[in-house]
Amino acid sequence: MRTIAASAGPVDTARHMQPADAEQAADGDDEALMLAYARGKARAFELLYARHKGATYRYFLRHVNGHAATADELHQDLWMKVVGARTRYSASARFTTWLYTLARHRLIDHWRARSGVDFDSIDDEASAAAADVAVAAMRPTEDEPLRATMDAQAGRRLVSALHDVPRLQRDAFLLHIEGGLSLAEIAGLTTSSEETVKSRLRYAYRKLRAALEDLQ
Repeated sequence: MRTIAASAGPVDTARHMQPADAEQAADGDDEALMLAYARGKARAFELLYARHKGATYRYFLRHVNGHAATADELHQDLWMKVVGARTRYSASARFTTWLYTLARHRLIDHWRARSGVDFDSIDDEASAAAADVAVAAMRPTEDEPLRATMDAQAGRRLVSALHDVPRLQRDAFLLHIEGGLSLAEIAGLTTSSEETVKSRLRYAYRKLRAALEDLQ
C-alpha cells in the first residue's frame, strides 16, 4: 500500500536512516523498529509495514468475506492509526499484540457501524465447547496440510469454510494464524480466558479440517 508508506515520510523528512542504520534495524525486533519510528526514523516504519502488511490485510480480508474494497479501507485505517500512535507507543508488550489490538478495535467499529452488533453478540460458545479437536493440534507447522494449503488453490475452499465460522471463533483463528499470537496473548487482547480461546480455536479448526477432508 504505497499511500501508507508515503505517509510515514512527514514524521521527519530530514532525518532518514543511513544504510548501516537501516541494515541494523532490519535485523532488529519489531519493538525496536517502532521505537525508532517514534524517534523520527521513517525507514523503520517502512520495514515494519513490509513485515506485517500481508498478515494484517488477510486478517481484515478474511473477516469481511473477501470484500477487497472493505479490507483495503480497514487496512489503510489500521496503519494510519499506527502512524498516529507512534509517539504514544510503549514496548510493554509485543508489537504484534499491540498491532492486532488496534486492528481488532477497528474491525469492531466496522461491525458496529454496519450492523449494530459486535463480536460478542454473534458468538457460539456451545458449539465451540462441543468441538473435540486436541489442543496440541492448534500449533500448525509449515508442512502441516491445513497451513500449507491456505495460500494454494485448495486453500480457497478453506477460506470459504472460514466465512461460515462464527466471528469470535474466526477472530481467534486469524489472530493465531495470521498474527502469530499465543493463547495467552489472544486471551488478553480479547479479555477472555485461555480456556475460552482454546474452545474457539477448537471450533474453527474442526470446521476447517472438515473442509480439508472434503478435498481429499
